[in-house]
Amino acid sequence: MREAGKNIMEYDTVALDEESGEIVIIDQTRLPGRTELIRLKTAQEIWDAIYLLKVRGAPAIGVTAALGLYILCKDLETDDFAEFLEKLRKEKDYLDSSRPTAVNLSWALKRMEAVAVKAGAEGKSVSEVKELLHREALRIREEDIEVCRRIGEYGLELVKPGDGILTHCNAGKLATVKYGTATAPIYLGQEKGYHFRVYADETRPLLQGARLTAYELASSGVDVTLICDNMSASVMSGGLIDAVFVGCDRVAANGDTANKIGTSVVAAVAKLYGVPVYICAPTSTIDLNTPTGADIVIEQRAPEEVTEMWYRERMAPEGVKVYNPAFDVTDHELIAGIVTEYGVARAPYTESLANIIRIGGSSN
Repeated sequence: MREAGKNIMEYDTVALDEESGEIVIIDQTRLPGRTELIRLKTAQEIWDAIYLLKVRGAPAIGVTAALGLYILCKDLETDDFAEFLEKLRKEKDYLDSSRPTAVNLSWALKRMEAVAVKAGAEGKSVSEVKELLHREALRIREEDIEVCRRIGEYGLELVKPGDGILTHCNAGKLATVKYGTATAPIYLGQEKGYHFRVYADETRPLLQGARLTAYELASSGVDVTLICDNMSASVMSGGLIDAVFVGCDRVAANGDTANKIGTSVVAAVAKLYGVPVYICAPTSTIDLNTPTGADIVIEQRAPEEVTEMWYRERMAPEGVKVYNPAFDVTDHELIAGIVTEYGVARAPYTESLANIIRIGGSSN
């Protein structure tokens, strides 16, 4: 539960309790009414936390997966590296199955696996490999903080004081370790006295904009106004929005992006009204092995999330068919720029994204 007088922004979204060997996360399904920290120890607990959105947001999922793989491997009782690696890969594949669209999940797990493989090839003992995995998981967590800060700095160059900013879903602090991706320019602007006017889409059906983005921005003193998803055209046509900042879970090589369902609608409306749409994406979400958005696997969620999850009584007729994709793909032609920790990629994205990956020295 929340400590008396403690702001939500003072909690770690994802942390490692070194003493107990557990992951500690904010259970985001309880927000904003209740701040509850939960502890994850077993593979099932970690898998469930990711799948059930107790931890969500591509960067936070990646950090959780890295820490999770470490704690699942640190107590493996074997001194044989081949046996250790086999068990590590089994745990990796299991965690990787929790959510198919967010590329950070597989990215972080592959990165942890690569550390183990390299150490084994160098003749390191299993105990030494475990410590290297420990350090790598913590490094991934710390890198997330720095990456988000740099995304914020580049994003801040795209707007000016007093601007109206629309955001969708939650790509905020609660989706990362700190700052967020799409909210990073907002938080850095807040520190500099930019006085942004932020409009947060509620983001049906899971209401991440209402429950999470509006909550954390308001808690930080940001001027935030909550709107329903179908109000984006109204605020844009009224001249209230100067830029759209959203996060994403995967960027294809051609600049198509997969983000929370409804993002493509916002982008299409923004195109009509001449409002630039900026995708805030760590390079860990850029997948050059996925040619276009059509190649991205879109996660399908349970129908109950639409028909009854947030209601005292079911709000749809029994037996009605429900289509509930978690994400949609925004066409690259609707995107003004993709903001990364190495700069802003512009069209043609096949060239700019590849160049940014070269600068960063990594690829998925």
